[in-house]
Amino acid sequence: MLRPLGRSATTTPRVVEHGPRRVTVELPGGDRTSFSYVWLRDHCREERSYHPQTRQRLVDTTKIPADYRATQVEARGDGPASDFESAYESFFPWAFLIEHAYNPTLVRRDQLPASNDELSTSSFLVSPELFFDNAKGAECSKMYWTKEIANDPPTVAYDQVMTSEEGVWEWLKRIDTYGFSLVSAIPGTPEATEALTRRIAFIRETHYGGFWDFTANLEHGDLAYSDVRLEAHTDTTYFTDPCGLQLFHLLSPSTTHTGGHNLLVDGFRAAKVLEESHPDHHELLSTLPIPAHASGSGSASLPSGVHMRPVRNLPVLNHDENGELVMVRWNGDDRGVVGGAAYEGEKMDRWYDALRVWEDILRSDEAQLWTKMEVGTAVIFDNLRVLHGRSAYSGSRRLCGAYVNGDDYRSRLRGLRRQFGGGDPKLSALRRLVNERYSLQAALDSAPQRTGAWADYL
Repeated sequence: MLRPLGRSATTTPRVVEHGPRRVTVELPGGDRTSFSYVWLRDHCREERSYHPQTRQRLVDTTKIPADYRATQVEARGDGPASDFESAYESFFPWAFLIEHAYNPTLVRRDQLPASNDELSTSSFLVSPELFFDNAKGAECSKMYWTKEIANDPPTVAYDQVMTSEEGVWEWLKRIDTYGFSLVSAIPGTPEATEALTRRIAFIRETHYGGFWDFTANLEHGDLAYSDVRLEAHTDTTYFTDPCGLQLFHLLSPSTTHTGGHNLLVDGFRAAKVLEESHPDHHELLSTLPIPAHASGSGSASLPSGVHMRPVRNLPVLNHDENGELVMVRWNGDDRGVVGGAAYEGEKMDRWYDALRVWEDILRSDEAQLWTKMEVGTAVIFDNLRVLHGRSAYSGSRRLCGAYVNGDDYRSRLRGLRRQFGGGDPKLSALRRLVNERYSLQAALDSAPQRTGAWADYL
């Protein structure tokens, strides 16, 4: 295996070995990494290999011979070019190669430095030094918050969202940053609320239906359709793919009922508090699987009842391959029976200990944002980050709302970010790190400008 051979005085990237199976490049400062010709051919972005509009691979990877090789490799300012045996040239930006280097790796997304210029220290935000992980994706600009955010909650106006794509961008940007947003000045009708939701994407159909318009009647065999208090929770943990966004809008005036205040808790902040204060509990809640179910009895709309189970049980805290928290999945009311091999020995007792601490964090006065629902103001939140609940209420009230798929929301967010926000902030941070660490900016500035599939890397 080829490994870095130490630092050198090179100031521009160069090819140091053009071997029979792979090419080795050296970057400014001396770091070296190797790429197989099969990998390079597989990831070629020239038009005959990669569709410029759909961005789908046109190469049949399994048909690339194991001994495939480049006849010539040339290092240029903006990236190396390879002449393959199939008699055409392929270009790769340095930033792309550095980001995806594997033999050995050079930079990782979980090592990105924080960009504290974008981290506000307003009173409603917890200290970034304590509760914002500066080593993991700070450039995504996710702000952790406490109840003090009530002093200045993220808000957009209905007309702003309904009349322009930039208005939708401002809305989704707030949801991405804080995990929730209010929408003000909505006409007090279900039709207006449904139209607002569809500005993001299509509405997700579930056993509750599509767009809801309901009162407390237990129609769907769920406590959400009652008037009892609900602690902070994630919705649809019993789905293999839980719903991504959830929107609520009160349609009946507050004079028709008492209580029923809305509760939001920043689950990402709660997870960070747990990690800082009880790392052993954080580890357990990140690994032990939690069964979930929806098993309501039959009703007029569902005479056979509800029998939902995910195909795989997942933990409360779910992280990606870089260790970054991407999903909080907790609902004590919908939890199934815990047990089995995963809980052998003392793990069951330790899990209950961890659960008590977790709930103490969620129920702390500092963590809980309580708001009074009003006609004309909707709340939308990321169901996989922000837990929600409500106080008990008496009287009659009418709510409407909907779910939106998480993937559809994130796709819409990425598209609007490209249009109005300058591209993916994580990739921007990664490329800044690449340029700073390997002094590539001067080479890029003087290199020929390219468009097409590589535009984001140049």
